Amino acid sequence: MIQSRGMLEKLHPLPTLTADWVFRKLKMSSIPSVTITVPATTSNLGPGFDCIGAALTLYNQFKFTRLDLAPLSSPSVQGEETKGVSITVSGAEAEGVNTGTDNLAYQAFLKLYEQLDKTPPPVQIEIQLGVPLARGLGSSATAILGGLVGANLLAGSPLDEIEVMNIAIALEGHPDNVVPALLGGCRLAATNLINEPSTGTNQAFGNGDNPKSQIPNPKSNGGWEICDIPWHSDIVPVVAIPDFELSTAEARRVLPAEYSRADAIFNAAHLGLLLRGLETGRGEWLRSALQDRIHQPYRKALIPGYDAVYSAAVAAGAYGMVISGAGSTVLALVDSAQAVTVEAAMAAAWKEEGITASVQALQIDWQGARSNA
Repeated sequence: MIQSRGMLEKLHPLPTLTADWVFRKLKMSSIPSVTITVPATTSNLGPGFDCIGAALTLYNQFKFTRLDLAPLSSPSVQGEETKGVSITVSGAEAEGVNTGTDNLAYQAFLKLYEQLDKTPPPVQIEIQLGVPLARGLGSSATAILGGLVGANLLAGSPLDEIEVMNIAIALEGHPDNVVPALLGGCRLAATNLINEPSTGTNQAFGNGDNPKSQIPNPKSNGGWEICDIPWHSDIVPVVAIPDFELSTAEARRVLPAEYSRADAIFNAAHLGLLLRGLETGRGEWLRSALQDRIHQPYRKALIPGYDAVYSAAVAAGAYGMVISGAGSTVLALVDSAQAVTVEAAMAAAWKEEGITASVQALQIDWQGARSNA
């Protein structure tokens, strides 16, 4: 269940997140094409490992156009069209995107039709990249949602946003990127499964590291409770995106299998403080809240120059700096008055380490995935 945004609306005027937007119940199966825009996301925010994330003002765009081809099952269709898809990619790092049938957006597109027990139409997919790949900014979440939302619209919008969200979480394996990318804003996700034994896997969807884990009935709540997190308008996210990739799989391999009770208590306390710091904008709370003992102490060694960039950001006035998702991007939270100074300091620190980085102050995207249909 997604809660009312009450307190958040006092801080930011937010658009309605109901079926009035992308998931309105119109008979749209005859539309020839649809374009989906999906925001980047930053997840974890220090102590909120695998449970909190925020949508940012960077975007990937996915255009789906029906092709006048034979059905996917027809053996008469030759070449790439045999598989029912033609994919083109533009933008920075376009060469890094798979343009075959294993393309993640297309796999998500197929998954939604599979859930509906319908044959997917042959489709042309045009992808415009604005979110860097494998940098901890939710590029895979944009592809999953682009495919799911595009397929849902071309199928006539049979699923609402919650049903699409449940499929997206199952495909991604964790909620902290796909949820804010779909709904916008900053979001906290928690399972609502009571008295379930802990097995180290995603109890709602099976193995959280397996993107092909079993998809639940999308009509159920999927075992998740999602709540919006108020984000004070004076807090600016500054991202520093280095010119090297870091895979999520590699970043997860360095994590320990078990944690001490002290570390669990530490992160629980700091996550609670983070939520209040984001809501109020109180700098002293944020400076303490961004600390973590679950993932950052182990992952920062995978990011050359991390300590130097951290020191530069804090010295320039940032409340703190964290790894965005699995990295390699790092994120500083800054008072709006200090954003330009912190940007320059982080870029200079990485340059001194011999690393080129794109550093920019962003905003929170409050709308989430949207369509032109």
